[in-house]
Amino acid sequence: MSGSDRFGDAELRAVLDSIALPGGGRLGASGRVAGLSIAGGRVSLSIQIAPQEAQAFARIRDQAEAALRALPGVTSVFAVLTAERPAPPKLTPNKPMRTDPLAGIGHVIAVASGKGGVGKSTTTVNLALALRAQGLRVGILDADIYGPSLPTLLGLHGKPGMGQGRKLKPMQAYGLKAMSMGLLVEPETAMVWRGPMVMSAITQMMADVDWGALDVLLVDMPPGTGDAQLALAQGTQLAGAVIVSTPQDLSLIDARRGIAMFRKVDVPILGIIENMAHFICPDCGSSHAIFGQGGAEAEAARLSVPFLGAVPLTMELRAGSDAGQPVTARDPDGPLGRIYQQIARTMMAGLTRSPQAQRPGQP
Repeated sequence: MSGSDRFGDAELRAVLDSIALPGGGRLGASGRVAGLSIAGGRVSLSIQIAPQEAQAFARIRDQAEAALRALPGVTSVFAVLTAERPAPPKLTPNKPMRTDPLAGIGHVIAVASGKGGVGKSTTTVNLALALRAQGLRVGILDADIYGPSLPTLLGLHGKPGMGQGRKLKPMQAYGLKAMSMGLLVEPETAMVWRGPMVMSAITQMMADVDWGALDVLLVDMPPGTGDAQLALAQGTQLAGAVIVSTPQDLSLIDARRGIAMFRKVDVPILGIIENMAHFICPDCGSSHAIFGQGGAEAEAARLSVPFLGAVPLTMELRAGSDAGQPVTARDPDGPLGRIYQQIARTMMAGLTRSPQAQRPGQP
């Protein structure tokens, strides 16, 4: 809680005590509330339920949000329902467990990496812009709950509005629709969430956002092969996954794990992108393979998956990302813009060749 906030945990729970539970008792004192915090006027919390209580507690969540939002100084409230289970979820095929909340989108594609620091988010944004430049309607869902970077990369400020049916409206930048946890909480808020809370948050970001008509939704995944990946694979029909890696062995080891995880849940691997393939010196223009050379391309051949292309590391790419002005938006026909557009064309060509990547009812 920041120094400018007027409320402590006790005051917030007192407000929640005004909400009666279906079986008796009050929400604030029920022991169901976790992760309650306020930062910069934005309140976040989770409400723990049993899976069979989801429908009844959706109304309780709405009441809690309304009651907290009525407090002076509170600008927004984000509450999620989390259903604890006695064991972690098992890997299951890529089939939605319930009604697919993203069924109206042409292709939902996960952009993933086995480890952090390989430029996955920067790749996702520039790949989305390359698809947009080819005339497609494109959105980005930032599913990296712990380290959301989409607001910075796209220069997004403010918070999403509310549309029909209490669904959030995606924010827009450079012709893209975008949603991120970073737009719902303060930049310095620590997301100290357990696995079920992460899964619930991602599920709600899919179901409670009005994406409208999109040809492609890119999902920027957090590093690793954990709860976030399972929530996505089990919650919607993925057209495929793109793996981002640097050429070095340390990155490729984790990329292999990511590929293995998606294959276990029957998600097609659309290909590997080798990021930071080499560094281009801004002074002399020479190329330096600081992370090795050709490792991701060789790994793609070894694993029999497509190699989508290699992207160099340049000062222009870094500066544009930090400034919220992606290089493919600033110069789509420049050297980097052309590389991303070629990668986008190769990826989409792979989609048309993969019957498994087609959504039911999609051409």
